[in-house]
Amino acid sequence: MLQIQDVDLTPNPHALKFILNEKLLSHEKRQFSTRDNAKDDPFAKGIFEIEGVVSVFYMDKFVSIEKSQIATWGMIQRPFINFLKTFDKQLIPKESEPTVNEDSNLILKKINRLIDERVRPALANDGGGLEVLGLDGNIVTIRYQGACGSCPSSISATLTAIAGLLKRDIDPSLEVTAG
Repeated sequence: MLQIQDVDLTPNPHALKFILNEKLLSHEKRQFSTRDNAKDDPFAKGIFEIEGVVSVFYMDKFVSIEKSQIATWGMIQRPFINFLKTFDKQLIPKESEPTVNEDSNLILKKINRLIDERVRPALANDGGGLEVLGLDGNIVTIRYQGACGSCPSSISATLTAIAGLLKRDIDPSLEVTAG
């Protein structure tokens, strides 16, 4: 049975990170920014049925839930605990096998490796994640996930820090934009 082991605040004032007693996913990260996006994922869909939930992000052993500005955590936490008690973890859609593309862009590989080592762990600690959408010339496009998706600090400070890291450790001409 899934249970909450701990609850962490995130830098996003409208999101909480719920640390669970069991692993949900081994390598994927799943972001749902609308109820409609979650229709094929019973876990996320069930969380969206809780009044006040506006986004769901989950990976490994945690779920980040973002609430609407008018909702209170009291409206969400008890229904979420009850949902976990009755949810069959086997209903979570199977993960796809990780793909290794030897022909993919070497710089993009370096970017992802650096982000894996230095950025994603910190974002996961705050209940979020980051997806590298692509590299076009010297422009790296990223998308924040989970609690980071609508957090004011991710839009400014974190984006600047990521750009600085990539410029320093990979290529000074790289620019970073959020997509």
